[in-house]
Amino acid sequence: MRLRDIVGISTRTQARLSWAMEVTLVGILLVGLYRGGPGVVVNTAIALAVTQLPPLLERDFEIPMDPALTLWITTAVFLHALGTLGLPWSDLSFYQSIWWWDHLTHGLSASVVAAVGYATARSFDEHADGVVLPPKFMFVFILLFVLAFGVLWEVLEFLLTETTAAFGIGTFLTQYGLEDTMLDLVFDSVGAVIVATWGTAHLNDMVGALDERIEEWLATRGE
Repeated sequence: MRLRDIVGISTRTQARLSWAMEVTLVGILLVGLYRGGPGVVVNTAIALAVTQLPPLLERDFEIPMDPALTLWITTAVFLHALGTLGLPWSDLSFYQSIWWWDHLTHGLSASVVAAVGYATARSFDEHADGVVLPPKFMFVFILLFVLAFGVLWEVLEFLLTETTAAFGIGTFLTQYGLEDTMLDLVFDSVGAVIVATWGTAHLNDMVGALDERIEEWLATRGE
């Protein structure tokens, strides 16, 4: 069973949903520019850049991107960008006004990071001498990979919060204290566990394509 079957909607609908979210991201960016909100502008610009990675990987590196996988990635960055905006009649973002929004986006983003980590690790396992990752260890690897990325993200949030506060400019990322950081890491772990438990079997197409690209690269080096 492939990822598109898990989603339960047609590939055409999945592609349309991804496209609709990309168009909405452009609208969010324009609203951020109109309001003069640096956090909205920066986070939405990054989200738009991320949405261009799937077609770039498929076109330039011939890595097949299942429409469901593209929808998965697009949804993660879309919800994050939308969370920085909020409702038109409110001064609060969704991150500030909806208590579970941060948990949702962290879990979803962590699942994308877990998928990337898994695909990369599998490719190195196949081709790198001296690297052996037994299947039973892969679960632990995915969890540790996501937690390490999560800690790095929290450090980045802290540094940006302190830096923007020191210069008196609007923050791009906000850290709300130690409790918020610990909850973020908990939901990062939830996303990692979901991928490690059920998601790896549905990433085989991407892993296979990465293997082929690595083999071609090694061939050009005569190895």
